[in-house]
Amino acid sequence: MHIDQTLQPSSLSPKIDRLWELSAAKIRTIERRHDTPHDALVYTVDGRYTSRGWTEWTLGFRYGSALLQFDATLDRHFLELGRRRTMEAMGPHLTDTGVHDHGFTIVSTYGNLLRLMREGRFEQNPWEQRCYETALKCSAAVQAHRWTRLEGNEGFIHSFNGPQSLFVDTIRTLRALAIGHRLGHVLLEEGGRPVPLVDRLVMHARATAKHLVSDGRGRDVYAVPGRVTHEAIFSVADRSFRCLSTQQGYSPFSTWMRGLAWAMCGFAEQLEFIETVADEDLAATGGRRSTESMMRKAACDACDFYIGHTAADGIPYWDAGAPHLHRLGDYQAKPADPFNPFEPVDSSAAAIAAQGLLRLAQYLRRKDARRSRRYAGAGLTVLGTLLAEPYLSVSRRHEGLLLHSVYHRPNGWDRVPQGRTVPCGESSMWGDYHLREAALYVQRLARREPYLTFWGPA
Repeated sequence: MHIDQTLQPSSLSPKIDRLWELSAAKIRTIERRHDTPHDALVYTVDGRYTSRGWTEWTLGFRYGSALLQFDATLDRHFLELGRRRTMEAMGPHLTDTGVHDHGFTIVSTYGNLLRLMREGRFEQNPWEQRCYETALKCSAAVQAHRWTRLEGNEGFIHSFNGPQSLFVDTIRTLRALAIGHRLGHVLLEEGGRPVPLVDRLVMHARATAKHLVSDGRGRDVYAVPGRVTHEAIFSVADRSFRCLSTQQGYSPFSTWMRGLAWAMCGFAEQLEFIETVADEDLAATGGRRSTESMMRKAACDACDFYIGHTAADGIPYWDAGAPHLHRLGDYQAKPADPFNPFEPVDSSAAAIAAQGLLRLAQYLRRKDARRSRRYAGAGLTVLGTLLAEPYLSVSRRHEGLLLHSVYHRPNGWDRVPQGRTVPCGESSMWGDYHLREAALYVQRLARREPYLTFWGPA
């Protein structure tokens, strides 16, 4: 990756302004063409959003996007859309015990609403605020209860594959537990036993760092620092680690780049959150120094791997070990080519990774200035690439905002245009949402507005 160290947040302001103009029209188009509130749109096919029957993890991104649009522009239409649709469609997801996605579905909707109200972005109403707080407490407890115990009083929130499965994606659902903890909530288990939500947050992060983010020390012969595996499998009989696996990557020993991006962003924002947690609340899970050290190493290793395994403009191909990458030649020495005939890029991974790089840079400003500058430059380089064609969708006929996103390459779910051999030209609901989220983050930095966190002010 060729990092442009001259970039500042304000350098991207004209591109970000254009993004919000395009974004407003696309949100309006989606709500006009898809008027069923519970329709969990996933990705576009020939430029039009469609559903995919797997889980409904993208519904929060659909309505959360409207709330981000309001946050950026203060256009009340998008506040009312996001608020109304949250109440109409998101209720069943508050108590969805079958998924690991509450950080996506609930924090993107109820969480954004609570944050915006607390920030004074719209009028405060004590009963409405209490509604959002109660919803987020419920979500946090439901998510924390989806727990697999491991040896040594450790454990993790298991994926929808079952109690044996730890997904890297779930690092970002820890936001739900974090908000619940800040609201003073706990999980009550059998016999009324209280379980601190922050304990499970830290334990899940530790399991993810230990089993899914390689430290390069030789757990397997392919060990490289920062290599991220999508899934780890455990024995439900004796609680021990068994093997690595993947659902959406090419191999357990390669790096599915969106999984890497989830780790980058998830660990970076949890480092920010842990700074706000009292020392005594971290004592039961090893203390502050141990927790921050674990998260910081995982975040830095993942970000360094990303920088070392993308194209020159910061856009990754879908998997760092994709089988036909070699046919592209020295792909890291040139900008990514979303129209190549061998392997697809994944712009959604880039959108998530950009925010991870920028947040880690902010966290390290006073701790490691050299790394902070490097990560900030990398994050702005990636975002700057995404905010321009061929990634920014400027066509009014296309419902997506971020082009060249890939969902599930191994299953062949992504549309391959006629005359081509790999997916390109389509969007995903999570890619669009995270491009908006990263743009909002940088916009606030450029304007010296309050720093954007998922939990908002106290």
